[in-house]
Amino acid sequence: MVKKLTEPLVFGLDIGTRSIVGTVGYRTSTNGFVVVAQESVEHETRAMLDGQIHDIQAVADTIIQVKQKLEQLIGRKLTDVCIAAAGRVLKTVVACAEMHFNYETVVTNEHVYSLDMLGVEKAYDLLRQEQQNDDIHFYCVGYSVIRYYQNDYPITNLEGHKANTIRTELIATFLPDEVVDGLYAAVEKAGLYVANLTLEPIAAMNVAIPEKFRLLNIALVDVGAGTSDISITNDGSIIAYGMIPSAGDEITEALARHYLLDFGEAEKMKCQSTMRKQVTVHDIMGLSHKISSEEIAEVAEPVVREITTRVADRIKELNGGKPVSAVFVVGGGGKMMGFEETLADNLGIPKERVALRGSEVMGQIEFLQKNIKVDSLLVTPVGICLNYYEQKNNFIFVTLNGERIKLYDNSKLTVVDAAMQMGYPNEDLFPKRGKALNYSVNGEKRMKRGEPGDSAVVNLNGKESALSGALSQNDKIEIKASTAGKDAVMTIGEIQEYHSAIHFIFNRKPITCPRFVQVNGELVSQYYEIQENDEIEILEYYTLEQVLEFMDIVCRGRAYVNNASADMETKVYDNFTIACEIKKEEPNYQELIKEYGEGQVPEAVLNGEMQEAEQVAEGHITEKDMESGEISSQRQDAEDAKTDDSIPGNVTEDIPKVKGASDHQTAEGALESQQPVSGLQKTSPEGVELPITVNGDPVILKNKKEYILVDVLDFYPFDLSVAKGNRLETLINGVSSDFTSPVHENDEVKIYWV
Repeated sequence: MVKKLTEPLVFGLDIGTRSIVGTVGYRTSTNGFVVVAQESVEHETRAMLDGQIHDIQAVADTIIQVKQKLEQLIGRKLTDVCIAAAGRVLKTVVACAEMHFNYETVVTNEHVYSLDMLGVEKAYDLLRQEQQNDDIHFYCVGYSVIRYYQNDYPITNLEGHKANTIRTELIATFLPDEVVDGLYAAVEKAGLYVANLTLEPIAAMNVAIPEKFRLLNIALVDVGAGTSDISITNDGSIIAYGMIPSAGDEITEALARHYLLDFGEAEKMKCQSTMRKQVTVHDIMGLSHKISSEEIAEVAEPVVREITTRVADRIKELNGGKPVSAVFVVGGGGKMMGFEETLADNLGIPKERVALRGSEVMGQIEFLQKNIKVDSLLVTPVGICLNYYEQKNNFIFVTLNGERIKLYDNSKLTVVDAAMQMGYPNEDLFPKRGKALNYSVNGEKRMKRGEPGDSAVVNLNGKESALSGALSQNDKIEIKASTAGKDAVMTIGEIQEYHSAIHFIFNRKPITCPRFVQVNGELVSQYYEIQENDEIEILEYYTLEQVLEFMDIVCRGRAYVNNASADMETKVYDNFTIACEIKKEEPNYQELIKEYGEGQVPEAVLNGEMQEAEQVAEGHITEKDMESGEISSQRQDAEDAKTDDSIPGNVTEDIPKVKGASDHQTAEGALESQQPVSGLQKTSPEGVELPITVNGDPVILKNKKEYILVDVLDFYPFDLSVAKGNRLETLINGVSSDFTSPVHENDEVKIYWV
């Protein structure tokens, strides 16, 4: 029995696959630690495999043995215990997540945090899919970002950069609750209460890598019997955990095969070779052999190289694809000769930056028991006791929307961790986008994203908080689900290609026409609202018939496109030329007499109306003129007003202004609003006169019985030949309308570029 002590003692259990080690001690005023007593008992059966309890009662019986031995040594009853989950039971998952923005956005720290949490949630989902038993829960004990992407370009730090898309690739580590439950059950059956639970890699880290070193990028490798556990530090905290299923037993098996030894003799040989220059063993034939440690190391070298290669690869994976600055090795397997040098070589770092940690890290630890060999095997048991004083990496309870949740405290718990542990839908945490709109333009697949909604509303202990709000024991959280944004809506007019016009030369005059658009084979206007999976085609041509219909012109005789004879189905592309005779209406003599009176029809009216017919009859406009693209000046003079007014987008520049006319009125328009010289009211020989207002100016439509919006361009000189904005806006009485919309008396029409 050790001397009688008055200090409060901490009891720690390292429940391993091969044995259970119990340690009792206390912390000194100088932050050192005194190990009062330590005992180890091996399992009598295979009660544990790879760090997980398979026979709870058998493990509990072994714990009782360790507990009773320690109680005899210290003369006290032990009731509370600190334990650790083996690093080999941790499960790691690699996951990717991405965020899209409607427009190029400066990435903030909140964006990066939300992206990481999406990645962890994806890792949770992947882990759940791998498990056949849906009842198993997992606790996230840490994650490490492998790399970020800015618009698909790898980048170290996203914050402050502009991007349309950001993506993360990370590795997350989880602890299955069945492991935790098994440890708690075995300890409780032994009559003990769990005062603190941590992870073995963290416990080892507490001893091997002091807090002041954790700003550095360092890896700790605990080489046990069946697995090599890995943890990595950076920026003051542990950022990643991992393991490989290769360790000291593989070295032992290689020696047993080479020297014909049973496993126990080979294990003894391996351990003694790390302390002696020569080892004596007995093979299965009963023969004795004296073998040098150098020879043993040479036989084990291929296995050591294989293990260290796998360890190095795993370290790089956990550390974002690059080696760490230094590596500390603990555990019995790491004591094998050549292990440190080979690991350094595989990592590509200097040999002096890989070191076995044992007695050199035990400087502040005092052992009261005699004959205890201080080496790397004691790092984890002592670390479990030291972790008690930090009170970190234990389980805490919080309440989320009225439900009590158990969380593994990794010292960085946030509201999101509680939500994920509860299984709160990820889509209800972060803003939800409205439904996207998928369509194609000229065969190219496109998508417009829906608008983002609002983030979830979080209250922590009655106060508004963020999803990144830090959690403590017994916190109360209320989360109101995030909202969805509006579904994507888009019209033809918003397609960029729509705003490129087609230009023709019609009878020597430049004409500008908007492009025709077909949706699923049918012509539509710019105001058509695109539907899901619409196939949109922006046509590169008009047919000749469509050109004439757009200009409200009837062709008489033959027509020519690029000086070649054409029919109504001929395609007219950008900058093509068109030549054709325009059909004129014959004078309605009855209407003229009715309007002007018998014998009072002005000669000019009759001449103007009849001029082209007379010229054609007299042969002044010949087929040769048409084929060459020439139109006689006589016809051109007679048709100036008609040609100009029939072509939307061309201003009649040759007609002088009349006194009293507005800036947008031509002489013809002004005259139409005046009384005729004869003093008789002038009426249209065909149809009705319709007074309207265009952009604030009075305009009279005539010569038709009914009118649509495109007819306005025959009487109001709006220049369509040069685009002065992204798109043309047309309104009737304040309502957005297309060119086929009907126009009625006294309507207010507005036409302008936006």
